Amino acid sequence: MPAMRRARTHRLPVVRALAAALLSAAPLAAAGSPAVAADSVELPVVRATLAPDDPCAKASPRTARSEPWTVRALGLSRAALISQGAGVTVAVVDTGVGTGIPGLSGRVSALGGAGEDCVGHGSFAAGLIAAARIDGVGPVGVAPGARILAVRGTDGRGVATAALLADGIRAAADGGARVIYVGSALATGKSVLTSAVAHATERDALVVAPAAPDALPVDRSAPGGVARAEPWYWPAAVPGVLSVSDYGPGGARPANAPVVSGVDLAAPGDAVVSVGPKGPGHFLGSGASLAAAHVAGAAALVRAQHPDMTAAQVSRQLTVAAYPASPPRLDPYAAMTAVLTGARGTVPRPAPARVITRPSTAPRDRALIIAGVGGGLVLLTAAAAVVIPRGKARGWRPAGE
Repeated sequence: MPAMRRARTHRLPVVRALAAALLSAAPLAAAGSPAVAADSVELPVVRATLAPDDPCAKASPRTARSEPWTVRALGLSRAALISQGAGVTVAVVDTGVGTGIPGLSGRVSALGGAGEDCVGHGSFAAGLIAAARIDGVGPVGVAPGARILAVRGTDGRGVATAALLADGIRAAADGGARVIYVGSALATGKSVLTSAVAHATERDALVVAPAAPDALPVDRSAPGGVARAEPWYWPAAVPGVLSVSDYGPGGARPANAPVVSGVDLAAPGDAVVSVGPKGPGHFLGSGASLAAAHVAGAAALVRAQHPDMTAAQVSRQLTVAAYPASPPRLDPYAAMTAVLTGARGTVPRPAPARVITRPSTAPRDRALIIAGVGGGLVLLTAAAAVVIPRGKARGWRPAGE
């Protein structure tokens, strides 16, 4: 069983403190003027679920005035020169997506009641996928030309079940989405979610999901007060689903993040900035679910750039072209430009040796004949050298006369 790590259920104080430093560290340059450091801004934190008596999320009164760290980490400026995901629909199976978000204006459609987002998590994820910059500042989605299809995958308070997620995945695939982002990771639901992913695969839709929950549930009886991480979560563990984990601005995973096996890709997911369910203000968030949103946006870029690729080929393109690490780290530009061969290389094989079972005797016979003839000539010459002088001296008379 893979190593597991305990996690706190809340990372918000750390995230909030880190945000101000991050947002002031990478200021945007105004057109035609030198870069000026923006004032640091403390943003409200997006939540994944709401308690029964919590009010719905309100519009954020604050706006990020600097470029978030994720823009440079993912090379979004360079990737945008090739594709912005136009023509591709990404389904967001989550808490809903507000239809009045300025950064997504005119590019959000919703199934059922998913056009309202009381929690704000689905809207935040949609912004990471496809939001456009407003007035040249603040966050930008990975694929700001893509369309968003909002699909409800939770109840009105953000609580997901396997049945709700499965219905959302099926509805997203039937609604024409080519990429399906799922914002939840469940410890149960293998059968129903496997069936839903198969339905999406049949319609050539790529499902992207977080490898683990953003935070582990409270368990007062467990050491530390939180439940142990499971070895895997659904639907990320279903074959064919692109499973994603998160990392922060320093390159490492948060110390309290759940650890699971079988992760396909890693993407920015800690202290990231995006939009809220309404208005132009921004929120801050952390978790593997937000890293998965970045990967879903990158999948939209690849599908727009290579429309003939199947969902499986897009998944391979994203993982093989990623920055080499463990797990590989998302690189949208490389995913769009890398040329991957489908054929496997072959190992060179030497030509088989030719073994002659009975070597020819002709060379040996020739050598023996030549040697015999040569030897005979030598003997004949030696005999002649002895006989001829004696014969001449005797007048060629026979011996004894």
